[in-house]
Parts: sequence; structure tokens; C-alpha cells
Amino acid sequence: MENIIIAIDGYSSCGKSTFAKAIAAKLGYTFIDSGAMYRAATLYAMRRHLINADGSVKKEELTAALPLIDVKLLRSAQSGENSVFLNGEDVTDEIRLSGVSNNVSRVSELAPVREQMVALQRAMGQSKAIVMDGRDIGTAVFPRAELKIFMTASPEIRAQRRYRELVAKGVKTSLGEVERNIRQRDAIDENRAVSPLRKADDALLLDNSHMSVDEQVAWALKLITSTQP
Repeated sequence: MENIIIAIDGYSSCGKSTFAKAIAAKLGYTFIDSGAMYRAATLYAMRRHLINADGSVKKEELTAALPLIDVKLLRSAQSGENSVFLNGEDVTDEIRLSGVSNNVSRVSELAPVREQMVALQRAMGQSKAIVMDGRDIGTAVFPRAELKIFMTASPEIRAQRRYRELVAKGVKTSLGEVERNIRQRDAIDENRAVSPLRKADDALLLDNSHMSVDEQVAWALKLITSTQP
């Protein structure tokens, strides 16, 4: 089968990464979680006190610090899972905490941040055979990807899914707080000036509100087969 680029975009907590990882595993492709890269940059900003108490970002200081931010996604030979490294430190778990979730949209909407991350993402996809998920993969990073999928689900269902994940990790939060965070991120992602979240004209819509992961993967594999010459 000819190698292709599969671009998966959509709203937060839609299960994009779970879906993308499952497809990558089926095809033997490399999975790239672009959102993890923005989360790592956000964590760096938080640690350096570049985010104010009101959530605003110290843009000039963060822009100046971008050359100091090294983000790598390394795949474990044993588990097959990607680990996220920020300047050599494994931050895979820390970037999923609520503090990062509350700030990532503000950091990722900045043009200099997006330019740096997009450049890294494009370099990763030069050989194709990748599945990448994010907010602007099909519109900005790989506008010529052979297969584009846009994922959505109701905010209530997304909040329930995210809440269960956080509780399973021992994070103390409430369902209401998680849903407020999701709705806030939706608004920021849809209305940012640079690469706003939107469905590419040639992307296929996947509403997975009431679908299992297996059902989603089966749906995608049929599409992938149909893209082959």
C-alpha cells in the first residue's frame, strides 16, 4: 500500500490521539501528537512565569525564549507509545494536568509559537507514513494530505471522557470545571487569528459522540483503502 499522510483535526477531548494511535498501529505508521508539542511549550512558559495570573501570555518574552524550547516525541520500543521530552526531560504526564490545559490555547494561538511547531511537524512528515492529529493539520500543516478527517463530539460527552481520564490519573477536579475548560478552549481555538480551528473543505466529518474506538477505526480503514490507487 502506498504511504500517505493522514491529518486528523478536531475539538479538544474528542479522542483524536486515541483514534490516531489506533490507526497508526494498524498501518504501521508513525503517530505524531501535535497537541503534545504545544502543551510542552505551554509548560515551559508556565515554569518560566511567562503566563500572567489572568491567563494572558507575556508574548515578547515567550517569543524571545522560543529558540530555547526543544520538544521531541520519542517512541518507546517496548510500549509503542510516544513520550514527550521538553529540553531532555520526560514531561509526558505533566503536560496533561489541568494547569497546562487551562493555558495551552493562549500559548498555541501565538503566531511565533505556531510557526516553530509547524516547521517541526512538517519535518516529521517528509517521508509520509504518518498519522498526525491536532487543530490545523489538514488546513495549515499538511494541506495536501491524502486523507483528512475532522472529529467532533458534543461538549458534554467530551467533558465526561476527559473527566474520567483525569480521575483515573488521580487528578482532583470536577466535571463542571472540565466542561468549562473545554468550552473555553473551543472558543479560543475557533476564533484565534492564526490557523483557527476549522474543518478543511476536503476533510471528512467524524462525529464520534456515540461510537466506540473500534467502530471509528473500522470507518477510517475503509476510507484509507478507498484512497489507494
